Amino acid sequence: MMNISRLLLLSMFVLSAMGQLPSQDIMALLEFKKGIKHDPTGFVLNSWNDESIDFNGCPSSWNGIACNGANVAAVVLDNLSLSADADLSMFSNLTMLVKLSMANNSISGVLPSNIGSFKSLQFLDLSDNLLSSSLPKEFGRSVSLKNLSLAGNNFSGEVPESIGGLISLESLDLSRNSFSGPLPKSLTTLNDLLYLNLSSNGFTGKIPRGFDLVPSLQVLDLHANSFDGNLDGVFFLSTNASYVDLSGNRLVTASGKLLPGVSESIKHLNLSHNQLEGSLTSGFQLFQNLKVLDLSYNQLSGELPGFNYVYDLQVLKLSNNRFSGSLPNNLLKGDSLDLTTLDLSGNNLSGPISAIMSTTLHTLDLSSNSLTGELPLLTGRCVLLDLSNNQFEGNLTRWSKWENVEYLDLSQNRFTGSFPDVAPQLLRANHLNLSHNKLTGSLPERIPTHYPKLGVLDISSNSLDGPLPSTLLSMPTLEEIHLQNNGMSGNIGPLPSSSGSRIRLLDLSHNRFDGDLPSAFGSLNKLQVLNLAANNLSGSLPSSMNEMFSLSSLDLSQNHFTGPLPSNLSSSLVALNVSYNDLSGTVPENLKNFPPPSFYPGNSMLILPAGSTSASEVSKGKPMNLLIKIVIIVSCAIALIILILVAILLFCICKSRRREERSITGKDINRQAQTIPSGSGVVSAEDLVASRKGSSSGILSPDEKLAVATGFSPSKTSNLSWSPGSGDSLPADQQLARLDVRSPDRLVGELQFLDESIKLTPEELSRAPAEVLGRSSHGTSYRATLDNGVFLTVKWLREGVAKQRKEFAKEVKKFANIRHPNVVTLRGYYWGPTQHEKLILSDYISPGSVASFLYDRPGRKGPPLAWIQRLKIAVDVARGLNYLHFDRAVPHGNLKATNILLEGEELNARVSDYCLHRLMTQAGTVEQILDAGILGYRAPELAASRKPLPSFKADVYAFGVILLEILTGRCAGDVITGEQEGVDLTDWVRLRVAEGRGAECFDSVLAQEMGSDPVTEKGTKEVLGVALRCIRPVSERPGIKTIYEDLSSI
Repeated sequence: MMNISRLLLLSMFVLSAMGQLPSQDIMALLEFKKGIKHDPTGFVLNSWNDESIDFNGCPSSWNGIACNGANVAAVVLDNLSLSADADLSMFSNLTMLVKLSMANNSISGVLPSNIGSFKSLQFLDLSDNLLSSSLPKEFGRSVSLKNLSLAGNNFSGEVPESIGGLISLESLDLSRNSFSGPLPKSLTTLNDLLYLNLSSNGFTGKIPRGFDLVPSLQVLDLHANSFDGNLDGVFFLSTNASYVDLSGNRLVTASGKLLPGVSESIKHLNLSHNQLEGSLTSGFQLFQNLKVLDLSYNQLSGELPGFNYVYDLQVLKLSNNRFSGSLPNNLLKGDSLDLTTLDLSGNNLSGPISAIMSTTLHTLDLSSNSLTGELPLLTGRCVLLDLSNNQFEGNLTRWSKWENVEYLDLSQNRFTGSFPDVAPQLLRANHLNLSHNKLTGSLPERIPTHYPKLGVLDISSNSLDGPLPSTLLSMPTLEEIHLQNNGMSGNIGPLPSSSGSRIRLLDLSHNRFDGDLPSAFGSLNKLQVLNLAANNLSGSLPSSMNEMFSLSSLDLSQNHFTGPLPSNLSSSLVALNVSYNDLSGTVPENLKNFPPPSFYPGNSMLILPAGSTSASEVSKGKPMNLLIKIVIIVSCAIALIILILVAILLFCICKSRRREERSITGKDINRQAQTIPSGSGVVSAEDLVASRKGSSSGILSPDEKLAVATGFSPSKTSNLSWSPGSGDSLPADQQLARLDVRSPDRLVGELQFLDESIKLTPEELSRAPAEVLGRSSHGTSYRATLDNGVFLTVKWLREGVAKQRKEFAKEVKKFANIRHPNVVTLRGYYWGPTQHEKLILSDYISPGSVASFLYDRPGRKGPPLAWIQRLKIAVDVARGLNYLHFDRAVPHGNLKATNILLEGEELNARVSDYCLHRLMTQAGTVEQILDAGILGYRAPELAASRKPLPSFKADVYAFGVILLEILTGRCAGDVITGEQEGVDLTDWVRLRVAEGRGAECFDSVLAQEMGSDPVTEKGTKEVLGVALRCIRPVSERPGIKTIYEDLSSI
């Protein structure tokens, strides 16, 4: 009887379950799921299934779904790297949907025309996807919508006037798209609007009047568009906004007057990169309520005002204008100013600087002016001081009282005399650049005593003589030494007795050093770049060089070295030049892939191994090359003589046509000059013309594959052919793609490398299997596998973010000298004929980023990181940042957990995507900073301004956030729910620490280690203290050098 009852009960349960049909909400979600092509973490595909449907009709157990009773209330699928072709119209079936957020994926499609039928929708975030088309007119019917972000997509066309129907809208972000045309006037009728960001688009015309009448507006960001016309004086007088950014447009001043007035509410004003003219000598009191003022990159002129009574101003940037006259004393005295940052670089300022008395000024940039006289006696509390590229003169002894300076650049001036050898000075200096002056004499022996924290020493291109100081190479803090282009002599040494050297770069080239290299040269085992070219060194190369495992660039050319090459030089070596020596023997196998110019001319007894171009072939080519050069020179000379004679004849025949004929002659000369072959570092790319076929790759879309090959997003006329290539043997979700070039004889662009370590043609790159690594605001990264098995990271820069070609090439070549074990090395770039075609090539680092190892999410690589691993990563990143800040004088600008790559089994950390703002337009830089805000890494001073100017202190803030991620295991962009409301990671940690509950911040893995190991507990708390210092207000935030030293001491 009991068994029969159980059977009846089970039957009723089954019948009940069979009668439970999927709800309308579930059907809509499953329909969206069908459009997902790739879900790397399985967040959706592994969760959204029939087996997990709740009986009330709402799948609350599905990832990313929140329910309100029996209805779906929220769909949140942010940052999942989803690839999908989505029909968003189906979400209109979710009648109670309040929030739809799918930011930072690869979702394609269009905004549905029935968007107005989403009656309950209040929050819509589709930012950073691949959505396209124009905005539908029905868009304005979403009367409940309060927050809307379509930023970072491919939307185009004009914004319809119907957008004024979004009467509840509080936040609107359409930035980083391709919208064009004038702004709709109806935007000024949205009375509840608090935040408006339309930056980085193609809007034209005049900015509509009336934004001053929007009572709630706090943020107006219209930068990086093409607005023209006069500045609206009424708006600046009447607005309630606290942040206004109109930079990067074509705005002009009316009647030569900058503005009639500025509202007291405006705290951050950015009008940089416009066409503003006039002076600031009158009416500057209008800016007395500002905290940040940026008028850089305009055409302002005249003398600078005294800046009296501007009590709140903290950041003043007037760089790259036409200001002249002397520097107002009030700016440097600080009597009535609380300036922390002053940038007047790139003007025509003149006169001397007597003293810097301000107690608040931390960053002072007066570079590229015409300042004269001797150095100031005092520098106040300046931490960063840049006086480079001026006309200062005298000796350097006046810096004896500069107590707080950490970064000092005095290069490209007229300083004379010797390097100071007096009482200890510049005790905090980490970076010292004195290059391109007229310094003489020898370096003092007591540099380690007088400059105890020195990490970078650059005295290149002076007239120094004498030997190396005996303790210089043993100095425990030095990481980079630049002494090239001097007249120094003697032996190189002595070297440190142990492996404690921290020197990463040593450049002694173009001096007069002689003698043998010490046998203990390998004790410099941290060296990454070694350049001893153009000296008088001799003897054999010490075998201890095999112990320099980090060496990536070695130049020993133009010396008198003899004997064989070391048999086992570093496997990290990517640049090699030993030409013009007397080396002999056979080139080691691990060096055979370097091209012949790495070994020849010179070294007549050196033999290349089998499989390499022989030395005899290289030498045979020399007479022919010389003959060709002679023929070209003689031909050009004859042609020039003929052209001159023709010009004289034409001048005599027809004087009235003289200018025209000279122009023609000049053009002919230019044509002749163009026939001379260019340098060997440039390789031409080829046209891609073939018929398009299907692809079996599950990783790359056709657009992405084309980007790998040519660096541009395919147009409608691109004809491509796909084949599986080497991806056949891989699982379906890991297949790689190969792009076949069917017309290799048609050239379209140039592939340029920064050294000779890689020889590659565009055709070879186009055939390389490629795998998507990740996406960001400025493009998509891929891993390309070359024919020789070498991996490269290929970054496709999205259209519109790269600078013009000449400026781009000039900046990228500066990266050639960035070599550091904690910084990813840039190898080259590709420049094509259209705006789509921009590629950056760099080293590929595996197994992954810090984010992929740290966050407790699906797809995490490996087990949770132990404390010792986390501490090592923190120190490595700080060391890399310290190198960029003080050795290369550039901020990273895009620091986040996904841009910190871990290498090898030891998980050595290397920072990537650094300094890309140097290659990008202002619009591209703005996108980068805005994305940092979305992800939780943007410093407060940038959050208030959204100014596209990366800074050293902003890097420190981002690094502090990363330290918090390392300690907590949480993602910076996550909103952490608490007792009252959600907060971000930084505020959550601050609150816990303030309440005496700091121990609750650490993730469970660290908590267990802390409980069993007092040393770990002490270390984690010390790192937490360092992290909290990094996220202090900018005026209290330490420099990266201090942070690096503190972390290294834990």
